Amino acid sequence: MELRDIEIFLVLAEELHFGRTAERLRVSQARVSQAIKKQERRIGAVLFERTSRTVRLTDVGRQLRDDLQPVYAGLHESLERARLAARGVTGRLRVGMMPFNIVDLHFYWREFRSRYPQWELEVRQLAYIDPFGRLRDGDLDVLVGWLPVKEPDFTVGPVLLTDPRILAVSADHELARHTSVRLEMFADFPHPMPPAMPDYWEDGYLPFHSPRGRTIERGRPVTDAEDLINRVGMGEIIHGFPSHVARHWGMPNVRWIPVPDLATLSYALIWRTDAENEPIRALADTVRELGTLRF
Repeated sequence: MELRDIEIFLVLAEELHFGRTAERLRVSQARVSQAIKKQERRIGAVLFERTSRTVRLTDVGRQLRDDLQPVYAGLHESLERARLAARGVTGRLRVGMMPFNIVDLHFYWREFRSRYPQWELEVRQLAYIDPFGRLRDGDLDVLVGWLPVKEPDFTVGPVLLTDPRILAVSADHELARHTSVRLEMFADFPHPMPPAMPDYWEDGYLPFHSPRGRTIERGRPVTDAEDLINRVGMGEIIHGFPSHVARHWGMPNVRWIPVPDLATLSYALIWRTDAENEPIRALADTVRELGTLRF
C-alpha cells in the first residue's frame, strides 16, 4: 500500500466524509474514492459502509485503522527526522503559546535559533483546549503558560514576561466610557473561559469571586481566540486579558480598559519533568540570561 493511500484511508477514517477528506488532503473526491476502492480490492473486504448520508467504518476498517495509525505515525516521524538531518538539524523543540506570540517575545526565539542552529524551534499559538493534556501527550515539548502551575509532573522554568491586566468590552458597552475598572465590577457581567481547566489555574487568570465575595459568572466556554474577541466585540461578554493583547488586536469595536486591582500575569516556560532534555534546558537558559519582559 502506498504511503499516500494510507494517508487517504486514515484521514477518511477520521473525517468519515469524502468531501472533507479531499479538501483536507487537497485532492479530488475521485482520488479518495479510487484509493479506497483499490485498498478494498487488495484486502478483499469493504472498509467503509457508504450511504447517501453517512460514511462509517466496518469492523475490518476499524481494525485496519487501529493497525495502521501507529505504523503511519512512526514512518512519518522517521521521514521527518531524515528531512531535518539533511538540513543539519538533529532535533526539534515544539513550544506552545498561551500568550500571543507577540513581536516582543521574538528576541527569545531569535537568540535560541542563533545559539543552537542544530535544533529546529517550532512556536505554535494554541487553541484554548487542554494545554496541559497536550504537554502530557507529547504533542508539545514546552508550554508557555500563566502562573501558578501546580501540576506535580511538570517543571516550572523561567518567566518570560509579566503583564498588567486590561478588560476588553465592546465599544458600545456601558463600561466603555470608563478610564479604568475594578475587579468588583466583573461580577455584573458574563465572562467566558476555556473548557477543562484546573480550578486553581482558572482562578489564577480570572478569580471565581469578586473582592466582596460575589460570583464572577462564566458563560459558554470558548475554544479559540477569534471566537472570544468576536463575542466581546458583539457585546455578548466581557473578558480580562493581559495587556499585550491590545497590541495584537487593534479593533474599532473593542475598548481596552486597565484593571489596576487584578493581579498581573506572569508567563513561564513549563515542561514535563520526565521529558526534560538538552534543547529544553538550552531554551530555559536562554530565557534566564535574557531576562523577563515587564509591560
